Amino acid sequence: MLKAAGIEVCEDMCADEAAEAAEGFLTRVRHGRPLVTVKIATSLDGRIATVTGQSQWITGALSRALGHGMRARHDAILVGTKTAIADNPSLTCRLPGLEAASPIRVIVDGRSELPLTHNLVATAKQIPTWMLSRADSDPLRRQSYEDAGVRLIDVAANAEGNLDLTAALKALGDLGVTRLMVEGGGRIIAGLLHSDLVDRLVWFRAAKLIGGDGISAVAGFGVRELDGAANFVKVSSRSAGTDIVETFVRER
Repeated sequence: MLKAAGIEVCEDMCADEAAEAAEGFLTRVRHGRPLVTVKIATSLDGRIATVTGQSQWITGALSRALGHGMRARHDAILVGTKTAIADNPSLTCRLPGLEAASPIRVIVDGRSELPLTHNLVATAKQIPTWMLSRADSDPLRRQSYEDAGVRLIDVAANAEGNLDLTAALKALGDLGVTRLMVEGGGRIIAGLLHSDLVDRLVWFRAAKLIGGDGISAVAGFGVRELDGAANFVKVSSRSAGTDIVETFVRER
């Protein structure tokens, strides 16, 4: 239309930048699911907590602020039930002036195990909170979650009885989520890697060593040969105080 009106049109300008800006939308259109970014904060040896479960705080204040900025740039933030129970997080953006940019909070809880007194349930009427669950989970607890303001999204289970993560991401895509940030735990991240559903990885590393008895950031996901490893390409690296922040994209 512009050309027909006699206006000079320059095409393919900043195509790569435009594709990156629209990456979440394009992923949902092409694959029916949101762009998935896994954010991990660990020691140098990949531990998210000590053997006793202590994890606050492995990384420093600047890394935590950058993590909150990431939350503000995503439509939704996802955690597994065990991580939610262990940490009782708020999963909000707490940077001054960006509180209203907090993402939708999504809990993977196929068996309705999250306590009704949990912070995520108690604040569900103030901050959008969704729960990915099995349709055959406890109906009384399901009703209690809904009464508290939690939106339940039924997802089919896989052969092991756990939620099918591919189906879960499709359900989120169908609801308009284009950019999903995953903050754990290790089993959820492993499941996403196993199903080749991780597009980006943002890894915050503190200059600490915890040792092999600490809790790993990623659970086992069945890699027996190196050919089965999840391969990534590093696209950026920067300092955050005494920490290092590295960003990787999935090698296709």
